Amino acid sequence: MTIHDKTIHDTSLSRRSILKAGAGLVIGAYVARGGNAFAQAAPAAPAYNIVPNTFLIIKPDNTVTVLCKGIEFGQGPFTGMATLVAEELDADWSQMRADHAPSNPQLYKNLAFGLQGTGGSSAIANSYIQMRQVGAAARQMLVAAAADAWQVPADEITVENGVIKHASGKEGRFGEFADKAMAMPVPADPKLKDPSTFKLIGKEGVVKRLDSADKSNGKAFYTLDINEPDMLTVVIARSPKFGGTVKSFDATAAKSIAGVVDVKQVPTGVAVYAKGFWPAKTGRDALKIVWDDSKAETRGSAQPLAEFREKSKTSGKVVKNEGDFEGAMAKGGRVVEVEYVFPYLAHAAMEPLNGYLKWDGDTAYARYGCQFPTPDHKAISKVLGLPMEKVKIDVLLAGGSFGRRAQQSTHQAIELAEVAKAIGPGKGVKLVWTREDDMRGGYYRPYSIHRMRGTVRDGKIEAWSDTIVSQSIMKGSFFESIMFKDGLDPTSYEGSNEIPYEVANFKMDMHQVDVGVPVLWWRSVGHTHTGYAVEAFIDELLEAAGKDPVEGRLELMGKKPRHAGVLKAVAELADWKNYKVPEGRARGVAVVESFNTFVAQVVELSMTDDGPKVHKVWCAVDCGVAVNPDIIRAQMEGGIGFGLGHILYAEQKLEGGVPVSGNFDSYRSLRINEMPEIEVVIVKSTEKPSGVGEPGVPPLGPAVANAMAKLGVGRPRQLPIVPGASA
Repeated sequence: MTIHDKTIHDTSLSRRSILKAGAGLVIGAYVARGGNAFAQAAPAAPAYNIVPNTFLIIKPDNTVTVLCKGIEFGQGPFTGMATLVAEELDADWSQMRADHAPSNPQLYKNLAFGLQGTGGSSAIANSYIQMRQVGAAARQMLVAAAADAWQVPADEITVENGVIKHASGKEGRFGEFADKAMAMPVPADPKLKDPSTFKLIGKEGVVKRLDSADKSNGKAFYTLDINEPDMLTVVIARSPKFGGTVKSFDATAAKSIAGVVDVKQVPTGVAVYAKGFWPAKTGRDALKIVWDDSKAETRGSAQPLAEFREKSKTSGKVVKNEGDFEGAMAKGGRVVEVEYVFPYLAHAAMEPLNGYLKWDGDTAYARYGCQFPTPDHKAISKVLGLPMEKVKIDVLLAGGSFGRRAQQSTHQAIELAEVAKAIGPGKGVKLVWTREDDMRGGYYRPYSIHRMRGTVRDGKIEAWSDTIVSQSIMKGSFFESIMFKDGLDPTSYEGSNEIPYEVANFKMDMHQVDVGVPVLWWRSVGHTHTGYAVEAFIDELLEAAGKDPVEGRLELMGKKPRHAGVLKAVAELADWKNYKVPEGRARGVAVVESFNTFVAQVVELSMTDDGPKVHKVWCAVDCGVAVNPDIIRAQMEGGIGFGLGHILYAEQKLEGGVPVSGNFDSYRSLRINEMPEIEVVIVKSTEKPSGVGEPGVPPLGPAVANAMAKLGVGRPRQLPIVPGASA
């Protein structure tokens, strides 16, 4: 059995069946897809923290499969986890494979969250020691097996590139000893390598991504590829306005379309079930629905903007207050007051939401790109009235997310279970969201305003305040009870309450408002707007103080060495002091910490009739120990492109409560000819690894804005920079 092959979905796997299939050594492993069997190499669980959260399988064919508790949707955890294991195992990279772990809330917790899920750029950060221990334990057990077989002392055996060797000339590969190693005791405290001896971790050009080839040649298996016998494809007609409900509907025309099997009302709208996507969509188009908008959001974009602006002129709930802000302002000096406005943003991942579920009345089996298996698992169980152990979720590859699949409301899992429940047991259903469903379906980056005030006196920044008006992402979800601080959602203000600059008189307060538009985490979460506000404002204050943007920042970073480190690194990379900027161009800089990763960027741009043209971006990143430098660099490059497109062009407007943009023809993204040249330097560090999936995004926007100000065209106060590009 090939564990990584998604065409195989055996829900009755056990230790015995895996051994029969030739699984070989299974360590720290929960291998039953949805069952409760716990397979490990010894009856007693070891004392260290690899069991039962992570695992690997070494098969007699010499392949090493790492089962990854985090979803792979382009950010590289398959390769990252495999690198950590392979390093300690001394495996040859050609042996390595990776697959998703199935959903099991007890066994596959993200150590940063306490539940199974991917987010906050935490995949490597929460697994660095854990996965190395898995590899080290497996290596020790394989050596013990070889020592026993050869009747030689274990300390005389070496392992290199997947080959176990003894000075006598005896040698063998992992697969030859996998079965025997299963009988060896699991080491209680496997010794980890000294980082100075690493051959894979931190090395460039050595490790190739495990998922790239299959994604390039079409072999990669996504939810959209599921095509089970007798499967029904389902699309749902949802209210055009958030909060609208079905008042009545007529499905006569829809049911007359060839291929349409049934039409059912579900909590989120009207579901059309068909033998394929096209009849399902055509049937949905033929529905006649009367919507009840009595509780729907009916305002256009201009109304929340006006309301947010008025609130921002008053003090909200204080998050942080140091010194005497009002007193410092009263002493005079040059006062700087600005407002920054941030629109709703869609995630616009390449693969819209979709999912497959088969419910037989007693059990349920789901397969999709599930970013948060624990809450989704609970949601499906609740809708179908099943105990948790009767629900199984296989996590598949996903075509991007940027936060869209990390749903605090679990709305996708609920809707998937509801359409299965409505049609009745025994029928596999594949729920598909079209691009328009996704773009107009809400769960956007929250609408936000920052009103900032500060004063500069005698060349020194004396006071700083930031009043934020924004929606809460977590309010009303299960996250509220565990993450709210003093009644506020910390993801709405993260990065604005702990700025990297020493300012004696500081105040940050917030208005948390309710709007009938569902919102969600968006790539870099709160930092996507707080990073812009803080870094644009510090530039404004430094300009008022007559300071250089780099030197002025460094003067205020005395207690922030890692911020200062990346700022110095990017300034050196871009030759900030000596480089002569071509006529008609200007440079801007920004530095943002997000998810314990520090990123500084310098942007060089010019202005055209169509807006800014970014020619080059220099980027310095400190993410602690750099596990996979090539992936780190790629994530910085991707984050810069993603951030640039959105900061220049993107917004989701509302007209009468209805989202305007439904596809990429009206939701403007960065085009290939607009992608700037990018140069990335990774700052060497011995700090614990942190994430890179999101931190490349936040500094880009303010660096662009600051370059525009330097060029004399004004620092954008309301985004996107090119208004009307998305319409």
